[in-house]
Amino acid sequence: MFRQLDDHVLVSGQIDPADVAEAAAQGVTMIVNNRPDGEAPDQPAGAAIAAAAEAAGVGYRAIPVGGGLSPELVQEMADALGASEGKVLAYCASGRRSAFLWALARAQAGDDGEEIVGKAANAGYDLTPIRSYLG
Repeated sequence: MFRQLDDHVLVSGQIDPADVAEAAAQGVTMIVNNRPDGEAPDQPAGAAIAAAAEAAGVGYRAIPVGGGLSPELVQEMADALGASEGKVLAYCASGRRSAFLWALARAQAGDDGEEIVGKAANAGYDLTPIRSYLG
């Protein structure tokens, strides 16, 4: 269910409150929600995931991506990644937006673009649409 991008970051499609315990068992100490509430009628509300995270002792940040990526969103993601001493689980509908934000945050931090692309590909994500921004 969770796909590993690097030693620190996992991504996933939509999770539900019951998935938080599994994430915590895998060493996740921060959950990042990249999906706006109300995007699909059957998705759990961010508040429900946040409550489950709090109950499990896991941090939670909402960085919803609804209309495209921006430098502000990339910086928020970089801040979230840097704030966690353990693993981070970022999720959206499919994991794609989360993978894109991770990639852009890592490029901003100076990671090699080809390495970023390779790690994302190993997790099943194609970064072609943002490749020119990765250095």
